[in-house]
Formats: sequence, structure tokens, C-alpha cells
Amino acid sequence: MASGNWGSVKSLSQEKIVLAITVVMFAVAAFALPGFFTSENIVSIVRSVSVLGILALGMAIVIIGRGIDLSAVAIMAMSVAWYLQLLNDGTTDGTALALVLAGVLATGLLNGFLVAYAEVPAIFVTLASGSFVFGYVRSQLITQDAVPVPDGHWLQLFGGVRYLDVPVEVFIFAALAFLIFLLLRYTKWGRYVYYAGDNPIAARNVGMPVRPMLVLRYVISALISFIAGLLTAASLHSINTRIVNSTLLYDIVLVAVIGGIGLSGGKGSVRNVLFGAALIGIMLNAMTIIDIALIYQNLIKSTILLAAIIIDGLINPRDEQTSQQGDI
Repeated sequence: MASGNWGSVKSLSQEKIVLAITVVMFAVAAFALPGFFTSENIVSIVRSVSVLGILALGMAIVIIGRGIDLSAVAIMAMSVAWYLQLLNDGTTDGTALALVLAGVLATGLLNGFLVAYAEVPAIFVTLASGSFVFGYVRSQLITQDAVPVPDGHWLQLFGGVRYLDVPVEVFIFAALAFLIFLLLRYTKWGRYVYYAGDNPIAARNVGMPVRPMLVLRYVISALISFIAGLLTAASLHSINTRIVNSTLLYDIVLVAVIGGIGLSGGKGSVRNVLFGAALIGIMLNAMTIIDIALIYQNLIKSTILLAAIIIDGLINPRDEQTSQQGDI
């Protein structure tokens, strides 16, 4: 019990630190950077944070359950690219959507099955499945790296929807965040996610359906990735599959870890995703305004991610025995 309370205190402290850094960074950027504190730029930050945050929500569910999903960006980009390719080839919207959803669900199920029942480490399963999805879709199902949204399609119209000058994806991010908050906080399934992430062996011994729940988490992550891809295509009127080879995946993990989602499992909440997404969104926007070269932006982000992982390893040991042993 004492260990759990100490972990809660440390998690709360990390939340406060991240929130304070976010507020300070926003204030400094607003005063020091021309063009930062404008309505257009604030909307741009919120919009970029929304898609990143949606992806991080799916990642958070998996990480809280003591896993990781490195296939998220590949699923996001390639599923939507296939969907748009089908539409451009004349397939009806309903048929195209059904085929793509089946592929997304199959990928999530395969990830979950291999991790839960074959007991292959999640990092290897999802890395391999992400590479396979990218390679197969790019070589067999689409004809170019960037696939446009067909003229007049609902995604084009959807991407232009605003309410009080706020893009629609911001409201979708808020709705998904609230829904996942309710699921994790107030449902039996949500409590099981934390129990299984904290101690999967004990959870299984008391009768929790640990393996089916693990499969479900990867399916949910895949579906959330598909939603993020649709929003990206709606915003840009196309999807560029080269995003799979970008640093977006690391940004997602960075949002989760720096926000306070413990990689050891069983710790974290939607609030951590919101704080992490806000911090990273402001930081990336500020670096862009300062005109820091992309290679140095990646260096800064990778350094922060490495530091965050090291700190997370110290604060949240992988298991209690390792923490007590202090082994080298």
C-alpha cells in the first residue's frame, strides 16, 4: 500500500512539473516569439496537438496495460491510404470503408493475439506488423506515396468544418479523451486495464480475462489510429505514407511518457496525455517559429525522450522485485 501511495505522489508531482513547464514555455514563447500568440497560431497548435493527442490516447491504453504499439503510425497512414485508393479506383464508400475496417481490426487482433497468446514481446510484434502493413499496402494496394481525397468526398467537407473558428478535430479529440476517461475511470474494463498492467500474473490468478483484454487493447489502439488518419486526410485533403518513416511515432511515445504514463504499466490517465500533448505541441511550434533545423529538432526530441525513459525507469521500475533488488 505504501508503495502504491508513493507511486501516486510521484506521478502527481510529475504531472505538476509538466503542467508548470507547459505554462512557463507558453508564456515565454508568447512574449519572445513574434507570431506565436496569435489566433491563427494558437489554432494551429491545438490542431496539431489534437491528432498527436488522439494517437497518444490509443498508445496510453496499451502502455497502461503494460504493452506498447509501434504499429500505430503505419496503421494510421496505410489504412487511410488504402481507403482513399479504393475510392479513387471507383469502389463505393461503404465497401471501401468495410474492407479497410476489416484490415484495421485484423491487424489489431493479430497484434493482440501474438502478444497475449503467443507471448511474443509487444515491441517486436508491433514493430514487425507495422513494417509489414507499410510494405504490403505500399507495394500491393496503392500506387503512390501520397494519395489524394477524391473531389467532393465527405472527408473534404469534414476537414473544413469549424465551430467558433476551432477545427472539428479538436472537438473529436476532446470527445475521445472524455470517452476514454470514462472507460478507464468508471468501468470494470478500465479497472481491469490498471490491474493487469500493474501485475498481470496476480490479475490472471484472481480470474480477470487478462489475455482477451490485452487483445482488445490492441484492437482499440488500431481503431484510434484509423480515426487519426481520417482526420489527417480531412485536414490535408490527402495522406502521405512517408509519414510512417517520420518521427511521429517517437512523438507519440514522448507525449505519453513525458506526460506521466508509466512504461512499467498500471499507471497514468487521460490527463497525462493532455499535459504531454500540450507540452510537446507548444515546444514543436516554438522550434518551428525559431526556425530550428529539422535535424536539430529531432535531436532535441530524442534527447528529451531518452531522458524521460530513463527517469520513468527510475520512478516506475518494471516490477517490484527488480526495484527491491536494485540489480545492475
